[in-house]
Amino acid sequence: MPIRVLVADDQTLVRTGFRLILNAEPEIEVISEAADGPAAVRLARQLRPDVTLMDIKMPGLDGIRATRMLAGPDVPDPLRVVVVTTYDIDENVYAALLAGACGFLRKDAGPRLLVEAVHAAAKGEAMVSPSVTVRLLSHFTKTPAQRSRSADVPLTARELDVVLAVATGRTNAEIAAGLDISLSTVKSHLASVQGKIQARNRTEIAIWAWQNQLVR
Repeated sequence: MPIRVLVADDQTLVRTGFRLILNAEPEIEVISEAADGPAAVRLARQLRPDVTLMDIKMPGLDGIRATRMLAGPDVPDPLRVVVVTTYDIDENVYAALLAGACGFLRKDAGPRLLVEAVHAAAKGEAMVSPSVTVRLLSHFTKTPAQRSRSADVPLTARELDVVLAVATGRTNAEIAAGLDISLSTVKSHLASVQGKIQARNRTEIAIWAWQNQLVR
């Protein structure tokens, strides 16, 4: 089955461009488009796409609020949302991550990265470059007095290795190669970590690592 994608952007040219790029891939299908925030939320809830590409600035309801409604902490069955932006302003992406987005992409990133972002989101990974990940996630760092709970979480040494790799923007394949373990083992460790720290996806794992100053 192809990866079903919803494209939400108020610019017709952007939606058309994304549709042409993604539909050219045999494993991806754009199932619908939304030109404003309310339509994006309604269509996403109705169609349950595998991935929603969400613009930040849209009429009626901005992309951050729409993302929170679809993928936020209070959503019982969250969707996978990749926030798309013209500028990778720290405040925008910081807000998107807190809203539940599993990644973000610049509109001018190019066809290859757009396709990779969709594939990554569909697999539960985040398409965020390591340099931007480090820059943005540093916003989540807390003071030493606020990180006491990290010592109370019983992560194994290997799970910690995987967490640190995720926090620096590595993909599952890169983690497997770097730690000389199988891809299925990486996924098993991530699932275990998610259960232990009550994270819903790898982005929340990365945020947790930065919040607890496991990464500097």
